[in-house]
Amino acid sequence: MAAEWDAEGRAAARPLLTDYYQATMALGYWRAGRALDPAEFELFFRRCPFGGSFALAAGLRDCMRFLRTFRLLDADVQFLASMLPPDTDPAFFKHLRALDCSGVTVRALPEGSLAFPGVPLLQVSGPLLLVQLLETPLLCLVSYASLVATNAARLRLIAGPDKRLLELGLRRAQGPDGGLTASTYSYLGGFDSSSNVLAGQLRGVPMAGTLAHSFITSFSGNEVPPDPMLAPAAGKGPRVDLVARVKLWLERVCAHLGLGLQEPHLGEQAAFVAYALAFPRAFQGLLDTYSVRRSGLPNFLAVALALGELGYRAVGVRLDSGDLLQQAQEIRRVFRTTAAQFQVPWLEAVPIAVSNNIDEKELARLAQEGSEVNVIGIGTSVVTCPQQPSLGCVYKLVSVGGQPRMKLTEDPEKQTLPGSKAAFRLLGSDGSLLMDLLQLAEEPPPQAGQELRVWPRGAQEPCTVRPAQVEPLLRLWLRLGELCEPLPSLSESRAFAQQSLSRLSPAHRRLQSPALYQVALSEKLRALVDSLSAGGLL
Repeated sequence: MAAEWDAEGRAAARPLLTDYYQATMALGYWRAGRALDPAEFELFFRRCPFGGSFALAAGLRDCMRFLRTFRLLDADVQFLASMLPPDTDPAFFKHLRALDCSGVTVRALPEGSLAFPGVPLLQVSGPLLLVQLLETPLLCLVSYASLVATNAARLRLIAGPDKRLLELGLRRAQGPDGGLTASTYSYLGGFDSSSNVLAGQLRGVPMAGTLAHSFITSFSGNEVPPDPMLAPAAGKGPRVDLVARVKLWLERVCAHLGLGLQEPHLGEQAAFVAYALAFPRAFQGLLDTYSVRRSGLPNFLAVALALGELGYRAVGVRLDSGDLLQQAQEIRRVFRTTAAQFQVPWLEAVPIAVSNNIDEKELARLAQEGSEVNVIGIGTSVVTCPQQPSLGCVYKLVSVGGQPRMKLTEDPEKQTLPGSKAAFRLLGSDGSLLMDLLQLAEEPPPQAGQELRVWPRGAQEPCTVRPAQVEPLLRLWLRLGELCEPLPSLSESRAFAQQSLSRLSPAHRRLQSPALYQVALSEKLRALVDSLSAGGLL
């Protein structure tokens, strides 16, 4: 395989971003003469996160980058040699140095797919030693990406389709890699943009941002702009002294609002003017540095109206403290009265953005009918997933040499499903989701209109179902190290995720006490499970 040594591929995960026991098992396979045995692993989760009934599959693009750049460097092999027994056969390290993924095949759910417990997110097949080594990096790439995407999808469902959601959790994320992953996959899950510049550069995530209180508090009001002159937006006409125009507008605004001219903070006014001179087409105000009603709002209005005279339109205001819902309603009221007073109708619709440790409960409050909030910035609650910090994905061996393998354990929940499998989604005549079906890959695929006898997981008895439509779930993405089709762009996967979520029934979409979505086994797969559980010989 011709490896693609792009920087982002190496950054996604390196071969040694793994657990030590992967290396010790690799040596064990080598010594047993089993390094090249054909094997298949499945990556899946056991329970839906956050007490919900669904997850979104994510991280596939990163996995493909990782697999196509996978190669142990000399320094990697030398380090492993220093950690393994000193009498290890040098041929083992030569084998490691030659490893790439030219013998690896991957089937997976497309990014943005609805995913349910036990249904593989990835199926990885290839030489046993190699696909064992891939376990930890693939889990690392898929688990958090899927968790964040699902968390973002929940927040989008709460917010509804019309509120703009801004992810701004980079400074709260678990390290730089976590920050980039969170910004990428919160966008896939339904957020509109991110404050993360690197996510914009590397992943094409739309960027957005306002300004910080430090910018405002850095001004005292004594500063003189090097060039206070601003040309009209249309480019025609004389340049205008913006500082002077703002002072005139502030007198009129304060009279309208019943404020003394001395009440608005001069440093805040100077900060707003400086920002407006730098971004006349994208002026926005952070209103709560000193006092929203007595300073931030009148200063913003004075600058916005001065810009408006020149044909520019302010793009928004932001609140970062206090009762966000109540303040947004009061600000909208002031916008409307001011728009009427000065006959500037565009002012009524200036977007109001809010932030400040917004969680699901506060988001529901901000999204209620009658809320005047347009943009909601969420950081900690999306990137750290505080309700559940891990999806708990696992990567389990299901076959070696074409023979099924099964983990029994003392905990029935941790039993695995043996054999190479296919997965299908069964739908009703109205397109509603009935259940997902797992069966052995050797079985003929189910057909629309066919009556199927299946075993829902956890049930003691089978049931019958007659799907009106059948959709195969797992697509072939990588065959012997080569991509089988172009990967969708991040924006395409985002659109697919929203389409996928729209197919959920209200009972399954419900975030509190949702109905559980069924995953069932074919009769043949169930019989194999029973045989191996009873200790039957293959």
